[in-house]
Amino acid sequence: MVAVGTLAVVVWYLGIGPFLDGIRAVDRAALLVGAGIGVLTTFCCAWRWTTVAHGLGLRLSFPAAVAACYRSVFLNLTLPGGVVGDVHRGVSHGRTVRDVGLALRAVAWERTAGQVVEAVVTVAVLVALPSPVRPSTPLVVGVLVAVVIAVALLARARPGQGHSRWARVRRAIAGDVRGALLTRRAWVIVLASLLIVMGHAITFVVAARTAGADAPLSELFPLALLAMLAMVLPSVAGWGPREGATAWAFAAAGLGADLGVATAVVYGVMVFVASIPGALVLVAAWVPRATIAEAGGAADA
Repeated sequence: MVAVGTLAVVVWYLGIGPFLDGIRAVDRAALLVGAGIGVLTTFCCAWRWTTVAHGLGLRLSFPAAVAACYRSVFLNLTLPGGVVGDVHRGVSHGRTVRDVGLALRAVAWERTAGQVVEAVVTVAVLVALPSPVRPSTPLVVGVLVAVVIAVALLARARPGQGHSRWARVRRAIAGDVRGALLTRRAWVIVLASLLIVMGHAITFVVAARTAGADAPLSELFPLALLAMLAMVLPSVAGWGPREGATAWAFAAAGLGADLGVATAVVYGVMVFVASIPGALVLVAAWVPRATIAEAGGAADA
């Protein structure tokens, strides 16, 4: 409902003109760049996911992870909520390894690790470069440091041997953090997350240039990271918080809310086209089942 409300407010305040401008601005070069960057970010997501899954003792091949990540992105961009694809890949993987709960936790920790790295990068950029939220940066830094300290203390904690539900949850969280995140291969999670953040930010800058923004990179890069933070919120097939955040950020930076919405639309089209291989993965998984069902029906007849 919040995503729908945000989108409705943007349309009511700015009209549909910026949305149409964004659609008209999309060109072949932008789509090709978006698809190329999408390959990099999807492979990095699969790399990060396999690292976390292996840390939790789950088997997961890299090719299967790549296919599942493509499918996940496509579902996130076509279904309400923005996380349906991640839940789907967690459940599918869990059925394969016969432990849906642990597989869902692996996806949750993989996404959480990526968002933590993204938050750290965003804060660092906001401190170094001017942005609309720079006055609030000290508060954001304080919250981020508190979260990091809490995670570190949780990982070192010894929950004891209680049998209550809370004790079991604490043991599970502490074990997951130690096994999946704070391992010798933690550098893989950090590196993959950095590459994903940079890939998304570059895609946003390309979208802004395609929409007509001529601001310097030092001004567009913080806006890209702010928009990416908003994309973490629940959305309607990717729409809603992204357009609201870019409209506000571009207006606060003096670039105009209209240009911000047009940039968000171009970005949305770019990432959707880049996710189309996920639709092919869905079709490839459905066709064998349909063929088997038809064969079974013929045999019964």
